[in-house]
Amino acid sequence: MKVNSGLYTELQRILMEELRLMHFPIAIKFFFDSAELQEFQDHAENIYRPAKPMSFCQWEIAARMKGQTVLGEKKQLGCTNAAFGFGWKSLNPAEIKSHAKYTRDLAQAEKFVRSKSRLPEGELLAIAVAPLASTYFAPDTVHFYVDNLQAYHLGVDYMAALDVHPLRPQMTMNSSACGGSVYTYLEKTFNQLPACSGSYNAGKTERGETNVMIPGEHIVAVVQRLIARKQLAGAASVTRPGDPFPGADVCKNCPLIEFKPAVTSP
Repeated sequence: MKVNSGLYTELQRILMEELRLMHFPIAIKFFFDSAELQEFQDHAENIYRPAKPMSFCQWEIAARMKGQTVLGEKKQLGCTNAAFGFGWKSLNPAEIKSHAKYTRDLAQAEKFVRSKSRLPEGELLAIAVAPLASTYFAPDTVHFYVDNLQAYHLGVDYMAALDVHPLRPQMTMNSSACGGSVYTYLEKTFNQLPACSGSYNAGKTERGETNVMIPGEHIVAVVQRLIARKQLAGAASVTRPGDPFPGADVCKNCPLIEFKPAVTSP
C-alpha cells in the first residue's frame, strides 16, 4: 500500500535543511513479495532501470544525486559482494578470493565473508532506491551519505529518540553501502561505517562521505527528536546549541588551548 508521500517529503525537507545535507536521503525497499513488486511497477512514478549491470552503490547515485527512483534486479547487479549480501549468489571460491587482498590468508577471508550480514538466499526479488521524498512504499532502511558531524547529529538524535546507548555499528569488508544496509534491515538498528574501496571508486564517495543507515520504521522518531532539540536550543546544532549551522566550526575555549615548554627539575 502506497505511503503518505507528504510525510516523507516533509521528512526529507527537514533533514536537508537542518543538517545541510549535500545528498538526498535514500529510501531503500527490499522486495520479497511478487504482488508488492508488481504494485510498485504498476503505480510508482518515473521508475528507472540500470542500463547495464553495475554496483548497488552506483544504483544509489541516481537516487541521492539525481533524485531518480531506480528498480534493480539480480541480473542488473554487477557487484559480487553485493550479490552475496543480498542472497543473490552462494558463497564460492571467487568470492572468498576477492577478499584475500585484505586478509592474512584465504582461511581468514572465508571466515570474514561467512560472518557478513546476509539476506536469505534466493528470496529477494528486487530492490528499489529512491529519494526519501519520492518513496512509494515505507522504506526498509534510509541510507545517508554524510560528513562526520552530520553523522554524529543523526547518531545523537537516534540514541535519544530510541533510548539506546551506546550504538554498536557494524563494519565489514567490501560491503559498505550494500552490507551496511542489510545489517540495518536485519538488526533494526542504526549503522554507521566508512566507504569501502568499491563504493569509493565506483559509488562516488570521493569527498570522504561516511554511511549512516537508519531503519525505515525509526526515521520519523529521529526527525521528531531533531525538531524537539531545535525547539529547545533554537537551532539544530549539537556542538554549539543555538547556532543555526550544525557542527559550527568554532573552537571551544580557544584562549585556553595553549602549550608551554616543559621545565625539567634540576
